[in-house]
Amino acid sequence: MIYTLPQLDYAYNALEPFIDEMTMTIHHTKHHQAYVDNLNKALADHPEVSEKPLEELLADLGSVPETIRLAVQNHGGGHHNHSLFWKMIGPSSAKASAGRPTGILNESIEKKFGGFERFKEEFGKVAMGRFGSGWAWLVLNDGGLELMNTANQDSPLEFGKKPVLGLDVWEHAYYLKYQNRRADYVAAFWNVVNWSEVEKNFQA
Repeated sequence: MIYTLPQLDYAYNALEPFIDEMTMTIHHTKHHQAYVDNLNKALADHPEVSEKPLEELLADLGSVPETIRLAVQNHGGGHHNHSLFWKMIGPSSAKASAGRPTGILNESIEKKFGGFERFKEEFGKVAMGRFGSGWAWLVLNDGGLELMNTANQDSPLEFGKKPVLGLDVWEHAYYLKYQNRRADYVAAFWNVVNWSEVEKNFQA
C-alpha cells in the first residue's frame, strides 16, 4: 500500500484569522508530506505488514517488525493523526452548530464533563499539560469518553482508544502566529472545530 497526502477540503487561508495561511501551507505540504514519505520508505521492503490498514498497525505495533516499528509509530502515527486533524477542523462547520456539538455527542459530553464549557476547560488543561510536542485528545475508551494527551505522533489507537477529537500541539502547528502562546492557540481552536466530523468519529 502506497500512502499519499490527503487533499484538504478547504483553502489554506480558510481558517483565518484563527490558523494562518502560512502555517496551514507548511503544516500540510511539508510536515504531513514528510510523514507520508517516511512511512512509505519504512514499509517499502515489508510486504508482510504494508498491506495491513494503518489503523491496525498502530493498534498492534508489536506485530510490526522491530527494525521499522519506531518509524511506523512516528511516521504512521503522524500520517494518521494529521489525516484525522484536517477533517476535524474547517472554515464553516462550527457555524452550522453554533460552535458546539449537537445530538448524542453533546449529551455524552454534558454527562461526562458537566457541561460543554467545562469540557473545553478540561480539554485545554490536557493540551497545555502536554510537555513538549504531542496531541490533546477526546477519545472513546470502552464506550465512554475521556481526555488524554500523547507524546510526539503517538496515536490513541496504540493505547486501545478511539480518537474522536484531536488538537495538534506541536509548535509547528501554531508558532508562526502564536509564538510561545499555546494557550491562545488552544482557545482559537474552538472556532474551527468541525463538529459534524467529530460526531461521525464518535458514532462510527
